[in-house]
Amino acid sequence: MTLSFAAAAAVLALAAAPAVAETSSPAIAAAVADAGRPDKDKAQDAARHPAELVAFARVKAGDTVLDIWPGAGYWSRIFSVVVGPQGKVFAYVPAEIVTFKSKPLDIAKAVAAEPGRGNVEVVSDPLAATPPADSRDKVDVAFTFENYHDFHDTFMKGADVDAYNRAVFQLLRPGGYYVIVDHAAPAGSGLKNTEDLHRIDAAAVRAEVEKAGFTFDGESKVLANPDDPKDKIVFDPAIRGKTDRFAYRFVKPRT
Repeated sequence: MTLSFAAAAAVLALAAAPAVAETSSPAIAAAVADAGRPDKDKAQDAARHPAELVAFARVKAGDTVLDIWPGAGYWSRIFSVVVGPQGKVFAYVPAEIVTFKSKPLDIAKAVAAEPGRGNVEVVSDPLAATPPADSRDKVDVAFTFENYHDFHDTFMKGADVDAYNRAVFQLLRPGGYYVIVDHAAPAGSGLKNTEDLHRIDAAAVRAEVEKAGFTFDGESKVLANPDDPKDKIVFDPAIRGKTDRFAYRFVKPRT
């Protein structure tokens, strides 16, 4: 993952870990209430719990945030307000998806051009590209929402997910956080359902990320749904927006 910041200065068993409850700050509340957020974003708040997840990610004023696969800009907009004018949001669109009919790169650029989003910058490079030396140790929080499973799918053209996680590790400052939220697949299923159901085994994610050097730092249960049978594609109307989703936070060790 080559992100130029010069312009802006094997599957392991999931060990038991306590769920982490975070307290939302006034800055986060203001970001969620931001009048500049479109109605389509606000309509998703009940299903996404943005205040709780941003608090869980520990994003704060002045931070540099990497929003990985920003989609329609839902999280980029919120991060933009939380980090403020002294912070920076990099909306990272993997080069492998820029040809999608939804035009994700164009959408990201449009979000960055919205009034008040001057701290949002769009970047796009191959998923597993090695970051240049001048961009390393610069990011405070790397965040990806419901897209990590896609990195394993055929449309990513065989991208090396291990190399991608190592690239994120290099981009983060020591003590920085890597937060992954995704749709849960049945325990023990590994990568079996990333393409057909758009789900991934949480233990597989943890194994891959820890292999890159990260330390597991906690989880949030705010999007958990024990009633999800995990046997339907996440776009099924019966379960869409109500899937069992895990939220994991990893940290780059300081030494």
